[in-house]
Amino acid sequence: MAVALGAFGAHALAGRLEPRERELWETAARYLFYSALGGVALEAASASLLGGRGGGAVALLLAGGAIFAFTLAAMALGAPRVLGAITPIGGIAMMAGFTLFALAALRRPGA
Repeated sequence: MAVALGAFGAHALAGRLEPRERELWETAARYLFYSALGGVALEAASASLLGGRGGGAVALLLAGGAIFAFTLAAMALGAPRVLGAITPIGGIAMMAGFTLFALAALRRPGA
């Protein structure tokens, strides 16, 4: 999804967005990619370090990334700016996912 979002912005929306909206779109694509990459990394680490018990962290990270990215993308396309009040919820969820994983890793036997 992140690659598709970035490509759509670079090609289909090129020249159609004002600089501020283009910046929002690029930020949305970048953070969706970060959350997806982080989700893969946390899932792999969860499987090897935590015996697969880090699923909640991965879910928070991915859901947060989706909320963050899609609210920014919607605003870039003209959605009401009030939607920006929801965007931080996504960022907080991403941070909570990483924090939850770190806490689980610290609590694992032998840590």
